[in-house]
Amino acid sequence: MSSIDDIMANIPISALAGQLGVDDATAEAAVREALPALVGGMQANAADPDGEASLAGALNNHSPKLVEGGVNLDEVDTGDGEKIVSHVFGDNSGAVAQTLGSNLGDNGDLIKKLLPILAPIVLSYLSQRMRGGADQQTGTGGGLTDLLGSILGGMSGGQAGQGGQSSGGGSILDMLGGLLGGGRR
Repeated sequence: MSSIDDIMANIPISALAGQLGVDDATAEAAVREALPALVGGMQANAADPDGEASLAGALNNHSPKLVEGGVNLDEVDTGDGEKIVSHVFGDNSGAVAQTLGSNLGDNGDLIKKLLPILAPIVLSYLSQRMRGGADQQTGTGGGLTDLLGSILGGMSGGQAGQGGQSSGGGSILDMLGGLLGGGRR
C-alpha cells in the first residue's frame, strides 16, 4: 500500500462527499488528484531550507491524533488548512485548484474546497510518520524531503493499476510544473 493510500484509508470518503456536496466516487477522485499535489507542493517547499524549517515547525504544531484511528472531519480545522494551502502554493493556490479540477470535468471549485480539508490531514499524517508512528512502513533517515519523496514515490507505482485511473503522481506533478512550491517561505 502506498503512503497516499495510507492517507486515503484514514479519510471517511462518504462523510467527505456529503460535506462537499458530491457523490462518493467524485470525492474519492478529487482526493486522489489533490493529495499528490499537496504533498508535491510541500516537497517543493522543503527543498528550500527556509521552507523545510517552516514545514518542520508546522509538523510540530500538528498532532498525529487527527489521523489515528481514522479522521473525524468535524475535528479538521479548515481555517488552519487555508493557511497551510497558502503557505504551500502561495499565489498559485487558485491556479493549482483549477489545474487539478480540469482533470475532474472542470471542477476547480471542488478542489478549492477540498485542499483546506486535506492539508491538516496530510500534516497530521506527516507528523505521525516523523515521530515514528505505529503505521510507519518505510524507515527514512533523511528527514522531511525523503519522507515526502517516499510518499510520492510509493504513490506513483501504487496507482498505476487502479481501475483505469492511471493518473500517477508523476503526471499530476508534471502537469502542475512551476505551480508547486509557489509559497516557499
